[in-house]
Amino acid sequence: MKLTFKGGVHPPSTKGLTKDLPIKVLKAPEKLYVPLRQHIGAPCEPTVLVGDAVKKGQLIGKSDSFVSAPVHSPVSGKVIAIEACYHPSGVKAPAVVIENDFQDEWDPEIKPVGDYTSLSKQQIRDAVKNAGIVGMGGAAFPTHVKITPPPDKEVKYIIVNGAECEPYLTNDYRAMLEYPEEIIYGLKAVMKLFDLKEGYIGIEDNKPEGIKKIEEALGDDTSVKVCVLKAKYPQGSEKHLIKAITKKEVPSGKLPVDVGAIVINVDTAVSIANTLKTGRPVVDRVVTVTGDGVNRPCNLRVAIGTPFKDIIAEAGGLKDNVKKLISGGPMMGICQYSLDTPVIKGTSGLLALTPELINDKKELPCVRCGKCVSACPMGLMPLYISMYSKAEDFEKMKKYNIMDCIECGSCSFVCPSFKNPVEYIRMGKAKLQLQSKKEGK
Repeated sequence: MKLTFKGGVHPPSTKGLTKDLPIKVLKAPEKLYVPLRQHIGAPCEPTVLVGDAVKKGQLIGKSDSFVSAPVHSPVSGKVIAIEACYHPSGVKAPAVVIENDFQDEWDPEIKPVGDYTSLSKQQIRDAVKNAGIVGMGGAAFPTHVKITPPPDKEVKYIIVNGAECEPYLTNDYRAMLEYPEEIIYGLKAVMKLFDLKEGYIGIEDNKPEGIKKIEEALGDDTSVKVCVLKAKYPQGSEKHLIKAITKKEVPSGKLPVDVGAIVINVDTAVSIANTLKTGRPVVDRVVTVTGDGVNRPCNLRVAIGTPFKDIIAEAGGLKDNVKKLISGGPMMGICQYSLDTPVIKGTSGLLALTPELINDKKELPCVRCGKCVSACPMGLMPLYISMYSKAEDFEKMKKYNIMDCIECGSCSFVCPSFKNPVEYIRMGKAKLQLQSKKEGK
């Protein structure tokens, strides 16, 4: 039986545009804008000055905070500015601007860390931290934090998330086809940290070739189990992936490690493998460029800091009637307002849409049909939470567990009145957090 969870929706996958297209390497542009905030947690401070020469992979930003991840130069060249630049989040953020010398010279300090089987647990954790590895699925949570849980937490499950349930995106799927050995290697390196004899890779059943490639790479190895998941959104949410594979439910207000689980993205596993084998930090990532508004959909390996305009140009440019450009997928991605915005570690895709695929119908009164309640994978009541959010009723927001919302957008997808509850919930969460800060909680 295919593993799944209660709730969720079935948007069209629309992955056919790019799923069969191999990953191509995009040459780094003349100028790169490398944000110092690319992850959840404390932003980095620059470790270089304007005028400094830098090598590829050299540290250019760091923070003393535990919940952070260092930033490295994606090319060799010269620092020409440290200034506020566009950011995929929609607000400007400090960035190191580097002029590419096109020599592609790696920092001579970068050396292979070693095979995970011969490394100590601390050496593996240090390597992951120093490489600036984060959740590459979009959340961008620092991976070294995730794999260093409090000593009182017992980890029993390490799961690689290969669900990729977000429509259009195929970067994880292509990684499964092209880097299956690295995915398994990265998983086993994390398994070693907790002395686990079995690990898991969850893949939706609409990716049979991905399942086949991973199983072929495993061969007779039984230490990794491939778990076939029912294709449903948001199966890629780590809480729902844990529920489907382990049958354990992460309680309200708790983290996956509270039920003994750690989930890492496919590309994160690849990054761990590459770092241990080569010593190289995260300086690039795979981005799916897709949608009916782009001329040549593709999967590209792109240097961090590459402006969106250079990526779009490689994809043949945008069609004349494009109305929206989204960083990420259509369900949880963020609309962009400038093509000068650069790629960060969490940029999984660029989605260009024409008016035909955009729902901009006028919002109608709620008909109390309950579809949003049935679709919510967290078992919440989006219609009430969004209503209390608009009214800024903080007590009611907390009573209805607004902070448990994972902002997947399932409620908005099924609403027959064209309402967008997830947007109001998102704003309500921000207001509630601000209110809590004011009250010193």
